[in-house]
Amino acid sequence: MKRLWALALVVVVAAGCAGRESPGTVSGFDVRPLPPDWLSGQAKAVSYSGFRDGQHPDRGSGAVNPSEQEILEDLRILVRDGFELIRMYDSRDNTRATLELIRRHDLPLTVLLGVWLDAELSNHEGCQWLNEPIPADKLAANTEANRQEVLHGIELAREFDDIVVAVAVGNEALVDWTDHLVPEDSVIAYVRQVRAAVRQPVTVADSYPWWRHHGSRLAAEVDFVGAHSYPIFEGQTIDTALGFLAKGIEQTRAALPGRPLVVLEAGWPTTSSEFPDQASEANQRRHYRELREWAASTGTTVFFFEAFDEPWKGNAHDPLTAEKHFGLYDADRVPKAAMR
Repeated sequence: MKRLWALALVVVVAAGCAGRESPGTVSGFDVRPLPPDWLSGQAKAVSYSGFRDGQHPDRGSGAVNPSEQEILEDLRILVRDGFELIRMYDSRDNTRATLELIRRHDLPLTVLLGVWLDAELSNHEGCQWLNEPIPADKLAANTEANRQEVLHGIELAREFDDIVVAVAVGNEALVDWTDHLVPEDSVIAYVRQVRAAVRQPVTVADSYPWWRHHGSRLAAEVDFVGAHSYPIFEGQTIDTALGFLAKGIEQTRAALPGRPLVVLEAGWPTTSSEFPDQASEANQRRHYRELREWAASTGTTVFFFEAFDEPWKGNAHDPLTAEKHFGLYDADRVPKAAMR
């Protein structure tokens, strides 16, 4: 997932503390309740993809996925270190394999399932790393692939309804800097299709500023707001990060009072050519600790981004780019300071 260095996207699953919206009927919409352990802020949640050196999701020429043995190793590491809830980003083969392994080995993990939406509009004028328009035939193919992805997500949510506890339709597909822009009307149609077919609560994952300033129409279609926040991308230091995040999330929550708010991504890189003075294991450990304390005090479940470093991400010519170094564990599965 690429990010604009001026934006911080932290998704914290937040609901259920005193004074917050309770599940129920809101303006004729039957809001589905979040899992009870999401309401205390005590659940340990993390984003998980698991792609190692030489592996990557489908970027147009097919995916190179982790093996079952590698996925199982990852899941056992997360269980060992107390994680209970993982977020996945699509409904493709890697996700199916993960769900099957959780069930086969009776692992104490639940999953926020993703439905990945690729570009249906060319955002070459808004996205810094799109250098030319996306061809019309590619956009048409993406639209058909998105329709199939929605069906795959529905299939997985139904088949693994003992493991999948919520569904996120799209990830950063609405914010103005994205390279995989999807019209809001289309996102709403996909949300309605998924929600009509599954029993789990449904959301859309995007930047907290997008939700705050543009999200009221979409919020009426989902069971909870899924927000991302990365203070380091918005010019904050480790000393100001938590206060900045908390203020942004509270302002977003206040702008959308009819739904609980979930922070689905929040994290801090340990290495970064873009922020060399701020990226470090010590600062990640501090941000992780402060987020956990804030989550517990506000009844907010935070999905920390992310479990493991993923070398495929970001600028292929810059091994030190932040995007590759958000893991709580390095690419060799060695725990960083936050996990020691």
